[in-house]
Amino acid sequence: MSADINEKVRRNPKFQELCQKRSTFAWTLSAVMLAIYYGFILVIAFAPASLGTPLWEGATTTVGFPIGVAIIVSAFLLTGVYVKRANGEFDDLTRQIIEEAK
Repeated sequence: MSADINEKVRRNPKFQELCQKRSTFAWTLSAVMLAIYYGFILVIAFAPASLGTPLWEGATTTVGFPIGVAIIVSAFLLTGVYVKRANGEFDDLTRQIIEEAK
C-alpha cells in the first residue's frame, strides 16, 4: 500500500511542481546569502580600511559594525521569507498532493 501511495505522489504533476519551485527558491535564497557573506569577506580582503572608518568624526564605532549586524539580520530575514512561502504556497501544494494520493 505504501509503495502505491509513493508512486502516486511521484507521478503527480503537482509534486514535480513543488519540488521544482522549492528547489529553485531555496537555491536563490542561498545564492543571495552567499553573495552577502562573500561580498563582506571581499571588502575585508581588499578594502579593510573602509570598514574601519568611524561612523562620524570622533566615534569609536566603525562602519564595519552596522554592516556586520546587517549581515546577521539579513540571514534572519531570508529565513523568514522562506518560512512564509513554505507555510503558504508549499504547504498548500503539499496538502493538494496528499488529498490526490488518497
